[in-house]
Amino acid sequence: MKKLETKAELRAALERETNRFLARGGEVEAVPQGTSGKDPLAAPLYLTRRLFLEPRIERTLVPEVVAAIEARRKALLKRSGTHTRSGHRRRPPRSKIVYDDFGEPLRRIWVED
Repeated sequence: MKKLETKAELRAALERETNRFLARGGEVEAVPQGTSGKDPLAAPLYLTRRLFLEPRIERTLVPEVVAAIEARRKALLKRSGTHTRSGHRRRPPRSKIVYDDFGEPLRRIWVED
């Protein structure tokens, strides 16, 4: 698991960046609480962002390859002996990390889906 930065490390990094900014001649502007940085006259972001700009490309299916993949998938399902009465495959439990309100890991638990 990747080690997360502690709050003290984050505060220290923010303090260093602020001091570096001020040392280069930057100024801190006081902004009243509740002021938004978004322009109230600007259109919402979901209306201005275009996701799919290029035209749709037709795909050519290769029936032999699709049939081989399906046959392998069905063979794997038949061999697996971990089916329940309802016919669904039972998944093994998986590890899940529980985080606190600040995003720091608390403990690891096992979850069955």
